[in-house]
Amino acid sequence: MSTVTNPAVSNRRDANRQRTAEADNLAIASFLLGLPGLLLFNIVLGPIAITLATLALVRGTSRRGRAFLGLALGIASLAILAVTTATSHGVLIDISS
Repeated sequence: MSTVTNPAVSNRRDANRQRTAEADNLAIASFLLGLPGLLLFNIVLGPIAITLATLALVRGTSRRGRAFLGLALGIASLAILAVTTATSHGVLIDISS
């Protein structure tokens, strides 16, 4: 008994796997950029982490926890930037001292 596969179904399945793999990669990238974004380059890495996490969730990643963690880290990095800027009266680096 041989099984005949429909090429259209096979192509659709491959496209879904590729799309999920790309979304998983976005979730991982979001987490990996959000983590150093807590301490370095908050203003750049925070929004990138938020954007990548949102894209991963919209595209249906299987790593939803990683995407939500990247989203939380991106938001936390922007919150840290806001608090640091507010407490230092807008001066983050003082070159004159």
